[in-house]
Amino acid sequence: MLTRRRCLAAATVLASPWVRAQPQRVLRMSWWGGAARHAATLKALTLFEQRNPGVKVKAEYMGFGGYLERLTAQVAGGSEPDLMQINWAWLAMFSKRGNGFTDLHAHARVLPMGQFTPADLATGEVGGKLNGIPVAYTARIFLWNASTFSKAGLPLPRTWDELFATGHALRGQLGPRYYPLDGELYDMMLLAQSFVQQRYGVPFVHPTEPRVAMSEAAAVLWVQTYRKLIDDRVATPLPLRASLGGAEKPTEQQMDWTAGRWAGNYTWDSVISLRGSTLPKDQKLAIGDFPTIDGAADSGMFGRPSLMFAVGRNSKHPGLAAELMAHLLADPEATQALGRTRGVPAAREPFEALVRSQALPPLELQAHAQIQRQRTSTMGITVPNPLFEHARLHRFMREVFETVAYGKASDTEAARRLVDEGNAMLRRIR
Repeated sequence: MLTRRRCLAAATVLASPWVRAQPQRVLRMSWWGGAARHAATLKALTLFEQRNPGVKVKAEYMGFGGYLERLTAQVAGGSEPDLMQINWAWLAMFSKRGNGFTDLHAHARVLPMGQFTPADLATGEVGGKLNGIPVAYTARIFLWNASTFSKAGLPLPRTWDELFATGHALRGQLGPRYYPLDGELYDMMLLAQSFVQQRYGVPFVHPTEPRVAMSEAAAVLWVQTYRKLIDDRVATPLPLRASLGGAEKPTEQQMDWTAGRWAGNYTWDSVISLRGSTLPKDQKLAIGDFPTIDGAADSGMFGRPSLMFAVGRNSKHPGLAAELMAHLLADPEATQALGRTRGVPAAREPFEALVRSQALPPLELQAHAQIQRQRTSTMGITVPNPLFEHARLHRFMREVFETVAYGKASDTEAARRLVDEGNAMLRRIR
């Protein structure tokens, strides 16, 4: 009897889940976004856990405010998440020589490399190492309120001359409160840079070197083009925007946009639905042509990866993190759950699935097609230097253009600052 009891006790111990359980592998993933992105990502992570028993994904998510600061502290302390969502420009901050993240080339076997074009993968290369893979690609497009132009009896502008003339023409037909473009400062800086890039063949920051590419003459034209957009009433002046609830208040929250008085936006294709969300149903939006100077060798169009996934350099499970990345980028069920919560997918099959299911609104599909045609054209879309969107350089450029917007600097003074102080700052932050 004693022997039988001992056997039963031993069997009970062996059957205990505390004895049989295998060590659980835990991955941390961080991202920012809104409620829709959070819910979709959590659903995709649950699917990954179900398919990988013994794996737990700890989700660390929040709004954009404070995300970069938290990630910066984590990277500095070597405690960054295994898988993280980053802005493409942050590669220049966290991985100046390619050593800031895990080299994904080492995990190419589990990653869906064939789903991406060589040009898309190249955007994640730093120093010969693949630091990130783009989730989506975005570019600046003209989004017009066609109903307002129709009301004024005017065609949508197709050339630079037509664009510059549209301000006075629209106001002449409908009144002084009408503007063709809502001119948030950074939007107009980028639009003016496009004109200069077509004329001179260079953006402000050299694409591959930490220096200003514009000559002083080109920088003067940059400032003059911005001023022309404002003086010719093409775009809303900065002081006007500042008086209406803040200079950086989003377009879709502006009363003059919802009323059709601000008749256009130079913006990312990824926010088309957001811009249209506050317009009355009788207002019709349209994608405009991108104006090009005759003989231009560079399109001047500004495009880049919208978001990227990267694996932490200090991850204890880099291979497993790469598998999770592959799951989120290309798995049919996961990408169906994620939809467009991170933009139009760069991976081929998820994009085609969205098209087949008619999950892409026609206007967004049209904008996407326009961008892809430009990317594969002879002029292409030059990949900007990530330093151009470095937080410190961004603040500096805005400050210089603010002095122009408020009449505190001449064109020459502002251009000289952009070149001289811009070079000094790029040397410090490279």
